[in-house]
Amino acid sequence: MKGVVFLGDRKLEIRDFPDPTPGPDEVVLEIRASGMCGSDLKFYRAGASGGGAASLGLGGTGGPVIAGHEPCGVVAAVGSNVSPRQARVGQRVMQHHYRGCGVCPHCSTGWMQLCVEGVAEVYGATGNGAHANYMLCPARTLVPLPDELSFETGAAISCGTGTAWGALQRLGLQGDHTIAVFGQGPVGLSATQLAHHMGARVIALDTNPQRLARAKEFGAEWVLNPLETNDVVGAIRDLTHGRGAHASLDSSSSPQARAQAVRCVRTWGRACFVGEGGEVTLDVSSDLLRRQVTLIGSWTFSTVGQAECARYVADRGVKVDALFTHSWRLDQAEEAYRLFDRQDAGKGVILPN
Repeated sequence: MKGVVFLGDRKLEIRDFPDPTPGPDEVVLEIRASGMCGSDLKFYRAGASGGGAASLGLGGTGGPVIAGHEPCGVVAAVGSNVSPRQARVGQRVMQHHYRGCGVCPHCSTGWMQLCVEGVAEVYGATGNGAHANYMLCPARTLVPLPDELSFETGAAISCGTGTAWGALQRLGLQGDHTIAVFGQGPVGLSATQLAHHMGARVIALDTNPQRLARAKEFGAEWVLNPLETNDVVGAIRDLTHGRGAHASLDSSSSPQARAQAVRCVRTWGRACFVGEGGEVTLDVSSDLLRRQVTLIGSWTFSTVGQAECARYVADRGVKVDALFTHSWRLDQAEEAYRLFDRQDAGKGVILPN
């Protein structure tokens, strides 16, 4: 089979790999859709040549690792210990892209990325991911894909949209709330779309006019460009009767946006960070303590949360497919990531089969 390997320095290769065979507790997925996530750019842009996880500072065996951590497809083969309740050939599934020990308090509740023993595998980073014809993974990492949803929607839920869902759940967002969403990339735009469907009013912020236009299409009541707004926090307060937003979500990873996300919420408000990396500087007293503000970090979602997100999207008719502006064949991966690296387009998806 073919698989995409990131070499670093904005280079990738499509390499040949043996077709996988499942072990006793594993399954093989025929990948129908593999989403492109902003987190992929970290590995696409950086690291030594060779594409191995170890050379990218991630541990692993150092061999070439297939990219892609938003897998969705059909079960093609199952191991000898896999029961029909876990997986069956032909079943439509998403995949939770982490593997932990499987038995600790976190793994047993679907939070394998929080494994007490340490995450054993992050598919697409330290273990072979979904930018390929097939993918090997433990049966316990599968999440059923509702029949109403496309494989592309399932791929989005497998990371970006699922991450937005998890953050909104952590925030306890309600229909009478106003939320400020900083950054309108795939995760932020998903948060805007889901929050709108939940009945909340959304203030969408981004420095890219095209992304702000998409946010408006996805239900944002107001859009703000921080480059054109002298006082972002003041502008958000003006839109909320002087009180501030009930909640905020930062998916931009910008230190300035993170600080604004905390400062723009009202007394007793909640701010959530989902963007990876970087730092933020806050005044603990004036920004947090003396306003009773809750600051939340939210890292993706559990298998349970992934299934709940998919069911919500199916039941409410959320048009997650609209996130995708580009679809690519596997042999077009180089062109796909060259465009995605500009970060001025929408979300892309690779359709290997």
